[in-house]
Amino acid sequence: MMPLERFLIDFLLNFVAREELNAFLRSPQNTAILVGCLIAISGALLGAFLLLRGLALTSDAISHTVLLGIVVAFLLMTEVFGVEGDTSSPWLVLGASLAGVGTVMLTEMLYRSGLVRQDAALGLAFPLLFAIAVILVSRFVDDAHLDEDAVLVGEIGLAWANTNSHCFENCESVTVTEKHPAARMTRQCSNCRALGISPRDSRAEFIEVCANCGVYRPAQAWNAGLLEREPALVFFPKSISVTLVIALFTLAFVLLFYKELKLAAFDAALAKTLGYRPGLLNYALMILVSLAAVGAFDAVGSILVIAFFIIPPAAAYLLTDRLALLLLLSPLIGAAGAYFGYDLARGQLFGVLPIAEGIALINRLFGLDLIETWDSSISASMVLMIFIFFTLAWVFSPRYGLISTLVRRSNSRRLFAEQVVLAHIRNHQGTAQAATELRVETLHAHFRWTPRKMARVLARLRALGAIRIIAGQAQLTERGENRARHFRRTMLEANNMPAVD
Repeated sequence: MMPLERFLIDFLLNFVAREELNAFLRSPQNTAILVGCLIAISGALLGAFLLLRGLALTSDAISHTVLLGIVVAFLLMTEVFGVEGDTSSPWLVLGASLAGVGTVMLTEMLYRSGLVRQDAALGLAFPLLFAIAVILVSRFVDDAHLDEDAVLVGEIGLAWANTNSHCFENCESVTVTEKHPAARMTRQCSNCRALGISPRDSRAEFIEVCANCGVYRPAQAWNAGLLEREPALVFFPKSISVTLVIALFTLAFVLLFYKELKLAAFDAALAKTLGYRPGLLNYALMILVSLAAVGAFDAVGSILVIAFFIIPPAAAYLLTDRLALLLLLSPLIGAAGAYFGYDLARGQLFGVLPIAEGIALINRLFGLDLIETWDSSISASMVLMIFIFFTLAWVFSPRYGLISTLVRRSNSRRLFAEQVVLAHIRNHQGTAQAATELRVETLHAHFRWTPRKMARVLARLRALGAIRIIAGQAQLTERGENRARHFRRTMLEANNMPAVD
């Protein structure tokens, strides 16, 4: 990641000063929002295809089981190879990818056995692998980098602190040896561990060792007071590097294989017939889901990342039926959730509405004793904001929203009521029963409606010029006759009957 970071820094320094860039990247808010937006881009793009293929919960399974790959790789690094544990290490990314692919393969193996359904196979595979991972974490891993809290929710607010330093001026590394003026010599017991004795024991033997010897990079040397001139440093958060690379890979994958992904999402059998190999495409998709999940591991944990895969595409799906527009709206919704989620964690809804004052108002109105202090996880607040955007789409979507659906159903009921009244009038107009069947005062009884409902229907039909009332009886106008005839023809065609008038 270091060459990529250096390239980005060199590019950005053409437009902003080093101090300004450091101030931006060292801001917890800026880094958290940027990382959240990058996670939203990867998750939403991949989640859109999972949603269309009916595999949305596969992201749930993979986001759990990548933990097994992360933990196994972490233990191998620290216990076997003696490497310092780092949750942004490429070895952890590789382990997570293998775990994700393993989840898919195990699910396919169980499903193809013919003994369980596909959803049951998924439900068998991922709890097993996730349970093994949790046992390994609780049994063998317990530190600030990888523990059970990090597994659940992560902490995107600390992403700014885990950085790589890049030096541009006064880039001198300092090697401190025992003869260096800054060397700090101390005594160390050489046989205490072997004999199991205390350094105060009379048998203890001591040797003189250097407590601070080693090679200091420019940033470390300056902090240790080993340099006279401060190096020109830029600190680049590692989470930005990881999530940016994954977002670019995801974007490139979607652009390169858009046609194949679209065909496989809507008609996998046709894609296979045309030689597109949807099975291989599915594995590639799951690998990217695994990469996105592990990229988000530090920031939002392995649980909340599910929301970044599912909720933005689900919200976008309520707003459009076009795949290209769905792929555009999904990341925007996720990024907006990340942006306003940080404000929500600080107690401001959409950055302007104070939540504490709202809770205080509820307490005063209803006599409650709710805690008015707002203290929330940043990553959880981002997820909550994404869900709020989903709720807004669900309520106000012009085509599939709750309000539009209620209005459409209300209009359908109204139109149907009008049509059956017109049909009734047409069937009895000019017959011997017209005097009783078309009398306005008793017309509601023939439909078993209330007089009020019949009055509303007749008023609308008169306003539309479809009927007229003459001597207390309802009669069709020419417009009403045409509407009744069209309705009858439509009903006959819907039932595959000849439209004889």
